[in-house]
Amino acid sequence: MHRLSAILSRRALIAGIAAAGAVAPFAGLARAQGLGGTLNGLLDKASDSALDKLGQPGAFYADPAVRIALPLVGGSGGLLGSVLNAGSKLGLTDGLTRKLNDAAGLAAKEAKPIFRTAIGRLSLADVPGIVKQNDGASQYLRTSAGDELKGKLRPLVDAGLAKVGAYGALDKLSRKSSLASLAGISHDKLGTSVTDQALNGIFKYIGGEEEKLRANPLKPLGGLLDGLLGGKS
Repeated sequence: MHRLSAILSRRALIAGIAAAGAVAPFAGLARAQGLGGTLNGLLDKASDSALDKLGQPGAFYADPAVRIALPLVGGSGGLLGSVLNAGSKLGLTDGLTRKLNDAAGLAAKEAKPIFRTAIGRLSLADVPGIVKQNDGASQYLRTSAGDELKGKLRPLVDAGLAKVGAYGALDKLSRKSSLASLAGISHDKLGTSVTDQALNGIFKYIGGEEEKLRANPLKPLGGLLDGLLGGKS
C-alpha cells in the first residue's frame, strides 16, 4: 500500500513538473504580449504628440534643433549650399529655406496614419533593451521601420513642397540663373533632403515625448515598460 502511494506521488510530481513546463512558455508569451501592447501605446502617444507639435505652422523653422536646412550643406555639398544661399541673397529663391520647413510641417501633419501603421506591425522578439534608454522604444521603431517610414513620408513631403511653392521657387531659380544647373539642384534632390531631415526631426521629437511619458508617474504608460521587464538595468 505504501509502495503504491509512493508510486502515485512520484507520478503526480512528474505530472506537475510537466504541467509547469508547459505553462511557462504561455506565461512568457502573455508577458511579451503585455509588453507589446504597452510599447505600441507608448509609441502611439509619443508619435501623435510629436507630429501634432511639428505639424503646427512654423514649428520646424522655429526650432534650430530640427530646422530644415538647404540640401547637402557642408562636405561635398558645400558648393550647392553656397549656391542656394547666394541665390537667396539675390532674391531668386523666394525664401526657399522657409518653404522647405513649411513643407516638412505639412508632411508631419499628415503623417500620423503611416506612423501608427508602422508601430502596429512592430515585432517584439528581442527587445528587453528598450527599457534601458529613455527613448529606447523610439530608437527601436526607427531601426525596425525607418526605411518604410521614409518611403511613406516622401510623397507627403513632395506634396508639401509643391503646395508651399518650394518647387516653384526652385524652377524660378533655374529659369533666371545658371546657379541651379551648376549646383545640380533638382526636385528629387530637394525632396530627398527634406524627407531625410524631416524624419530626423520627427524621431527627435518622438524620443523626447517618449522620455516625458516614461518620467511622468501619473501616466499609466510611464513605468509599465519597466515593470513588465523587471526595471532598468
